[in-house]
Amino acid sequence: MINYPTIDPVAISLGPLQVHWYGLMYVVGFVAAWWLGCKRAPRIGLTKDDIGDLLFYCAIGVVAGGRLGYALFYGLEQWMADPLWIFRVWDGGMSFHGGLMGVLLAAWLFARRKQLAFFTLTDFIAPLVPIGLGAGRIGNFINHELPGRVTSLPWGMPFPGMGPEPRHPSALYEAVLEGAVLFVILWWVSAKPRARGFISGLFLLGYGVFRFMVEFVRMPDAHIGYLAFGWFTMGMLLTLPMIILGLLLMLWSKGKPIDAKV
Repeated sequence: MINYPTIDPVAISLGPLQVHWYGLMYVVGFVAAWWLGCKRAPRIGLTKDDIGDLLFYCAIGVVAGGRLGYALFYGLEQWMADPLWIFRVWDGGMSFHGGLMGVLLAAWLFARRKQLAFFTLTDFIAPLVPIGLGAGRIGNFINHELPGRVTSLPWGMPFPGMGPEPRHPSALYEAVLEGAVLFVILWWVSAKPRARGFISGLFLLGYGVFRFMVEFVRMPDAHIGYLAFGWFTMGMLLTLPMIILGLLLMLWSKGKPIDAKV
């Protein structure tokens, strides 16, 4: 058993101004995406300035979509009871699936503006995302979010506020799988030009499979619980369509143009 590390969720405190680690993780994700995006921007005819504009679109999509998705999927009762709660993003509570929808909308708007095929742009964006996902999960861990189920494995940790039983550090599992492993897969596969839509499909499939796996050792939200069979969670319900859509998109991509340049 390992003790859960004691880390103050507030990274920097200057009088009334508080900068939380959770917020800094978003900064890490966007900076990494900008740096990696600039490296590959010429492949689809974009400039560094275009990458900055694209990240601005996506940042709005991530925050607005992520918070709205969490409110709708996980926190509808809380939102109805306290309408201003939705604006307190620093308290945690972001939905990946909502953020994904926000980014897709942002990508569609940006693609129209730059006269790019939608899947050309999403194939470009997909490998830039996992580092931000991994950083966000580390932010969840620091915030004492996403507790795992009880385990006897030697790396189990007593979760703050949930008794002495060691639990899976599920947020760290997701940081590794959705962050590091998914990034390596997508960056490596996309090093060579692929058929339009293939990388987007691979992202959906990869994230979906990893998230579905971790849901088996992650506690469901207390106010929702298990939806069926004593193990099926809201995360699984939202992730299954991603796996199916990812497979279909990869199959659909066969025979589509390869429009990126090395």
